[in-house]
Amino acid sequence: METFDYIIVGAGSAGSVLANRLSEDQGCRVAVLEAGPTDWHPYIHIPAGFIKTFYDKRVNWLYDMEPSTWTGGRRILAPRGKTLGGSSSINGHVYNRGQRGDFDTWAQYGNRGWGYADVLPYFKRLERRIGDGDDTYRGRDGALTVTDIDYHHPLCEAFIQGCVEAGIPRNPDYNGRIQEGVSYAQRTIYKGRRMSAARAFLHPAMKRPNLDVRTGVHVTSIDFDGRRATGISYRKGGRNGARHTLKASREVILCGGSYNSPQLLQISGIGPPEVLGSLGIQVRHALAGVGENLKDHYAPRFAARVKNIETINERTRGLKLATEVAKWAFQRKGILALSPTLVYAFWHSGETAESSDVQLTFTPASYMEGVQGQLEREPGMTVASWQQRPESRGTVRARSADPFDAPIINPNYLAEEIDRRVLLGAMKLARRLLQSRPLAPYFEREDFPGPSVQSDDELLGAAKERGTTTFHPAGTCRMGPANDPLAVVDDQLRVRGLEGLRVVDASIMPTMLSANLNAATMMLADKASDLIRGKTAPEAIVVA
Repeated sequence: METFDYIIVGAGSAGSVLANRLSEDQGCRVAVLEAGPTDWHPYIHIPAGFIKTFYDKRVNWLYDMEPSTWTGGRRILAPRGKTLGGSSSINGHVYNRGQRGDFDTWAQYGNRGWGYADVLPYFKRLERRIGDGDDTYRGRDGALTVTDIDYHHPLCEAFIQGCVEAGIPRNPDYNGRIQEGVSYAQRTIYKGRRMSAARAFLHPAMKRPNLDVRTGVHVTSIDFDGRRATGISYRKGGRNGARHTLKASREVILCGGSYNSPQLLQISGIGPPEVLGSLGIQVRHALAGVGENLKDHYAPRFAARVKNIETINERTRGLKLATEVAKWAFQRKGILALSPTLVYAFWHSGETAESSDVQLTFTPASYMEGVQGQLEREPGMTVASWQQRPESRGTVRARSADPFDAPIINPNYLAEEIDRRVLLGAMKLARRLLQSRPLAPYFEREDFPGPSVQSDDELLGAAKERGTTTFHPAGTCRMGPANDPLAVVDDQLRVRGLEGLRVVDASIMPTMLSANLNAATMMLADKASDLIRGKTAPEAIVVA
């Protein structure tokens, strides 16, 4: 049996950063186990390739969610990366840290060392910011390149001006002092290619002889000696593949994400006893919070037909598409170098005056009805909106004791009334902005939900009909103090009541961030690397 100091399960955003940092010590051996293949797929590296990887089972787990009341009984797709870099290899490559108050809330809940002043040094340490930004908040020497969108479509400019006229100010850096305002999105794209966590952190580290990265291996259980995690078992080649075991002399670290990490804990006998019992799994360690507290951003979209100008829709077919392909191949520019969202706006629903509680996105394109990632033929534009900090909580459950069965994901979107009220405010704001004066020369008609949908009940009906995930699941192994009955890990990310086992991914987030989760997931992995190694944390950065 092979022995490593650390075994990392999952080579996604967190696992890639963690592997890089832990393997800096040449005296320790690190193994990284990834169920998917290497990140060879060309669509991973072309920014617009996310449209293809969205449905590609070779690099995507292709989960779906259980039908629920506020999704109109629909099964919503829940794609997750299954390759080196994980979801950072198939996502929309938007870089968004979240608000200062998000992390201060974590600390206020009893999680020592997780306030904004504590995590800001790690955000800075990770990134190489190319573009505007106050160096108090932004890093310039890290491995993760963060750039601005250099494609300024006239519709984007008109939308931004519409925001300004509505009282939403321009903000040159929503990852700086304050998030509130409107601006072009920042993205993890460099020279026209995706800057995944694998590209930034894992691949450079793979040159080290003490780092062993294995792909195409499916971890089937965490192995224990009493209450101590001693290693893992995995199969190579699918359900009937050869079984292997690895030993961890120091720690097993789960980096599978908000769906896969709780599933692996549950099938290993760690979780709510009633859930494990229903699956015929012997309870090794009762932890009521494993798979609880699932949170995600739920987003309805307003789509409009466009006149008097070309949109991205028309450039994705025929000769125009061929031109765009050539432009990317030779210049690394054009629509193939774009993110799915070009403009971000952070503002108020009317339910709070303290901080922005809704997020809106704009793109000069529109998608086919009921089909994520498939652009329409006619000229169109889209504004999506969602509540930044939802209160509704769902669950993740192992489907069976079989580790190859997909987990049961119940999002429970909009179950809490406050979520519906805030979402209504966001939808009304999105509609006003879509019909703003600067967009009037290009606005032909609202296509969805349509002008007949006006009342609150009708708008919520439209949200039920067409709303979807923003791909930001979090919280299913949440971090919390000893008096939190649903806390799965402590503020050192150690699984409560066990030894030699940590969880390091978005599942540990105790509350939802006002952001896409990729940036914060890499940050918490970087911080975890210091916790694991016993290194002194960088000096906190206290800002006014």
